[in-house]
Amino acid sequence: MMLIDLYGRPLLNLRISLTQRCNLRCSYCHREGEDSVGDKLSEMSIDEIVRIARVGSSLGIRGIKLTGGEPLIRKDIVKIVREIAKIETLEDISITTNGVMLADLAEELKNAGLRRVNINLPTLDESVYNKLTGGKLEDVIEGIKSAVSAGLHPVKLNMLVLRGINDTEVDEMINFASKTTGFLQLIELEQMNINKKYYENYHKSLEDYENKLKHKAIKVENRKYMQNRSVYHLPNVTIEIVGPTENTEFCKYCTRLRVTSDGKLKPCLMKNDNLVDILTPIRNGASDDELTNIFKEANLRRKPYFLI
Repeated sequence: MMLIDLYGRPLLNLRISLTQRCNLRCSYCHREGEDSVGDKLSEMSIDEIVRIARVGSSLGIRGIKLTGGEPLIRKDIVKIVREIAKIETLEDISITTNGVMLADLAEELKNAGLRRVNINLPTLDESVYNKLTGGKLEDVIEGIKSAVSAGLHPVKLNMLVLRGINDTEVDEMINFASKTTGFLQLIELEQMNINKKYYENYHKSLEDYENKLKHKAIKVENRKYMQNRSVYHLPNVTIEIVGPTENTEFCKYCTRLRVTSDGKLKPCLMKNDNLVDILTPIRNGASDDELTNIFKEANLRRKPYFLI
């Protein structure tokens, strides 16, 4: 069975936020669109997470991405991955992380069944990194090295481009990616969970970078079910351009459903007024058939925020 929404979009991917807690303080974090900062007590247990993933997989979901907050902050993260990896119909399990704790976990996560990882790396300047995140750049670099060494593939570096902060470092980051992981995502700042002044001060269009990449690339492709985003293949590095969600392309090709850290199905990244509680029914003894119907209801609420 595969779920198709009212706009003809298949439901193929589930993004599960494991926590809203984080060991960094990035001012630009959109927290997966969640409008409140949760705590440890509000988080789902391993069994609850895995059950949601299993029911989702029975409805055609083939990819699970674990997010946060910082997912690696959970002490049970390896077990979460291991249990999800036992779901035979899943084709992909990945994590988005700031990478600070990855050096000690990469090999365990790989052995548990993790396929790939996205690591947030806004800058290669130690002082700028500390000002942006409150963390140490060296911890992330070690995490990147460990992820590559463990055999996670691809290891994608996520560079959020901020005007006047790191926008002159793009070439340096491309060079770094070419020598380490081979994959880089350039990301445009979102108008989500940040104030208007912050956005106006630091937003930087990626158009100029993309124009340069068009001339350098030996191959260009588009990922249909990922915002129809452009992917530029250079000799030693692959670069994806992640534009803003405020466009019809992002919505037109959306195949995702999100699970908030407190156990609600979130049909749209941009909205919090159409969530469907799945955790409370689980804790009240709901059957798999009842949970299937909850997924179906959430899928029916999937609607392009920016109309096609």
